[in-house]
Amino acid sequence: MSLSKEILDLFEEVLRVDSTSGRERAMAELLLERLEAPSKESFEVGDGTLNLLFKWGDKPKVVLCSHMDTVPPYIPPKFARDSVAGRGACDAKGQWISMYAACKELERRGQDGFALLLVSGEEVGSVGAKAFSGKLKAPLLVIGEPTDNIPVSAAKGTKSYDLRFVGEPFHSGYPENGRSAVEMFMDFMIGLEIEADFPVDKVLGETTWNVGKLHSDNPKNILCPELTCQLYFRTTFASDALVQKWMERRRPGVEVKALGGDAPCEYYVPEGFKGKPVAFGSDAPHLAGFERKTICGPGSIFVAHRDDEFIKFDDIEKAIDNYIKMYESIR
Repeated sequence: MSLSKEILDLFEEVLRVDSTSGRERAMAELLLERLEAPSKESFEVGDGTLNLLFKWGDKPKVVLCSHMDTVPPYIPPKFARDSVAGRGACDAKGQWISMYAACKELERRGQDGFALLLVSGEEVGSVGAKAFSGKLKAPLLVIGEPTDNIPVSAAKGTKSYDLRFVGEPFHSGYPENGRSAVEMFMDFMIGLEIEADFPVDKVLGETTWNVGKLHSDNPKNILCPELTCQLYFRTTFASDALVQKWMERRRPGVEVKALGGDAPCEYYVPEGFKGKPVAFGSDAPHLAGFERKTICGPGSIFVAHRDDEFIKFDDIEKAIDNYIKMYESIR
C-alpha cells in the first residue's frame, strides 16, 4: 500500500508537534480535529491528557491502538528520500499513522467494524491505557509498537521500585566511623548481579534491570548520608515471582517501595504471520475487554528512544497491509 500525499503531510505535521509524555494534550486536540472518522470521542485521563477513540461502526471487531506520547527530548523531523528521523518517528507516531492509513483504506473499500484508539502516557506507566481499560470490547486488539512488522509471541514483564539507602555521615578521612550510602548502593547492586541468579527463561531469556533517577548530593569530603534511585526490571516467566521475592528481603538501611508493573505474557499471532518474543513492554497488559491481543508495528526497537530514531517509508507501507490483513482475519 503506497503512502498518499495526505498521509505523508499528516505524518510531517504530527512529527513537528512536541508530544513528550505529559505534554501530549496538544497532539490529541490536533488529531481530534484532523483525523476523519464517522465517530470521534475524547476521554480525560485525569492528569491533563486525553485518550482518543475513532470508530467506523458501532461494534468494532478489531481495535488498532498506539500511544501519542514520546520519550524526551523532543527532536524535530528530518526527511530523507526513503525515511524520516525525529522523535516519535519510530515510537510510536509511525505506528498510528500506519493504523490510520489502514482505517482510511478499509473505509475506501466500504468496510466497517474497526476502530483506532490513541492513548496517552504509555512511556510513563501506561496511564492512558489504565484509564481507558474496560470501556470497549472487541475480538482483537492490535497494539502498535516497533516490532519490525513481526507480531509479538511473548513479551517480558516489568517491575519497578523506589530505593532509599540510609547511611551514617562522617568525615571522609575516617570512613571507619561512618557508613556511606553510596557503598550500600554498590553492595546492593553487586548482590543483585552475583547472588540473585535469576534463571534463564526458555522463551524470554535473561532477566535484566536498569537504574534510573540516581541521586545523592553530599559533599565529596563527607560520607554519603542518603542515596535514592529507581530500579526497573524486565522479568520473564521463570523470574517474575523470584524478582518480587528478592526485592522483599529485609536489608538494614535499605528502604524499598514497590511501584507496580505487569507480568510477562504470551500474545496472539494472527494466521499467516510468524511471531517473535520481545523484551519491551507496552499498553497491551493494561487494556481489558479484548478476547485476543496482538502487538505489531513498523520500525525497529533498536532505534526507538535513541536520538537518531527513524523509520522507513516502506516499513510503514508494509504495516498498513498487515493491519488490513489482521482485520480481514477476524470473521
